[in-house]
Amino acid sequence: MDQALIEQLNQWHEEDEQQQIVDLLLAIPEKERDYETVSRLARAYNNLGLYEEALNEFKKISDAGQQDPLWYYRVGYSLYHLKRYEEAAQAFRTSDKLEAGDQDTELWLKWSLQKAEKQQRQERRMAAKRAAAIESRGSGAEEIPFSNFSLVDFWDDSEYARNSYLSEPPTDELIASIEEELGYKLPSSYIALMKQQNGGIPKNTCFRAEEPTSWAEDHIAITGILGIGREKSYSIGGDLGSRFMIEEWGYPDIGVVICDCPSAGHDVVMLDYRACGRDGEPEVIHVDQEDDYEITYLADNFEAFIRGLVSEEEFDTSEEDKEADLYKVSHGKFSPLLGELCTRVSEVEQIEQKIRSICTRIVEEKGHFSFHADELSYLMYDVQFWLYTKSYPDTSREQYLAIYEKMIAFGGEFGQGGYAPGWITEWLDRRMHEGRIVQENGRLRFTDQFAAEVIKQLREA
Repeated sequence: MDQALIEQLNQWHEEDEQQQIVDLLLAIPEKERDYETVSRLARAYNNLGLYEEALNEFKKISDAGQQDPLWYYRVGYSLYHLKRYEEAAQAFRTSDKLEAGDQDTELWLKWSLQKAEKQQRQERRMAAKRAAAIESRGSGAEEIPFSNFSLVDFWDDSEYARNSYLSEPPTDELIASIEEELGYKLPSSYIALMKQQNGGIPKNTCFRAEEPTSWAEDHIAITGILGIGREKSYSIGGDLGSRFMIEEWGYPDIGVVICDCPSAGHDVVMLDYRACGRDGEPEVIHVDQEDDYEITYLADNFEAFIRGLVSEEEFDTSEEDKEADLYKVSHGKFSPLLGELCTRVSEVEQIEQKIRSICTRIVEEKGHFSFHADELSYLMYDVQFWLYTKSYPDTSREQYLAIYEKMIAFGGEFGQGGYAPGWITEWLDRRMHEGRIVQENGRLRFTDQFAAEVIKQLREA
């Protein structure tokens, strides 16, 4: 591969022009593609989210890649996003053996092992459910739903609930029509609850989860329960109902969306028919769009889910969390990257204390340590960008978005333990639209005027 081609590919990679890389490299006859060419082609496929195509390319150079840690790393990346977590862990483990100490490799290995363990538990549970379903076929009459469970005080009678969720009790004809439309037989307990009240907001909106989700470490929350019908937007046949969430939002086509969540579409609760078939008794699961549609088991059936709903007050640890986060931002050790960047600052005295001061204000205002779209969060996005591009001026958009999490988001003691990438891209797009961040030859930087504003705000913090 000649130098001019390499420079062109590098530029396109920095500018996130992945399709141009693919088009150019595919134009090279396959017999003339060397190891570097195929590796770059596969990487571009990965960056486009075409993981099967990437894996096919990596297989073509597997013999030559046996001693290349980067080959194993990129193969692991493909396998992880294909949800082949055990194989991904094997690839990342080999990459780590060939080149020990790479933080990205160690992190992806950790995630892969966690996902593999969760996947194995899910497969064992589903196998047991299939076996139980076979044994129970034709084994007597069904139990009456919600026996010994009072629904008198179950629903919240608010105007919003009535306007957004509540419909008239469903007729048998409507139920049959909705089932035909969705392709699934609705659970008898769900139908029984909807005949008592067809959709609404329960007074208890939280459910304990065995594993952490995007919402909390130990539970999920729902906004409301979708009724059987098409009239209301928040009904399973409505314009914001189950088919909409699957077809427009990309949720897995494995069942029926029955609850929306406070994230406004970024996670939902579904009936999962994978183990029982379309006419069986589905499990209840949480599906997290923000985490590549990660599935978390909640309950064995709909009635168990309803019985397990509890008040959000049971999880109210806000004061303890606030105190812990205040201590964290005051005393927590900076990540290696953030610490390194701070040592290179001469424009602001006591830069570390200035950062801690701003983050303390954030915790005081919100009650927890997280950045969103508020004024102080935007200041911290600006500060991190200024710190990083000051030390690494040749940074592209893709590179910055990839490195961002190593400063504060996953910063260890002085860290948030996670973040929503959408907030970062939204901030970056806004700053570019405002002309405060400019892109030159694929490299991002603040304008001199805005950099001076950020420095001034830091000095005054």
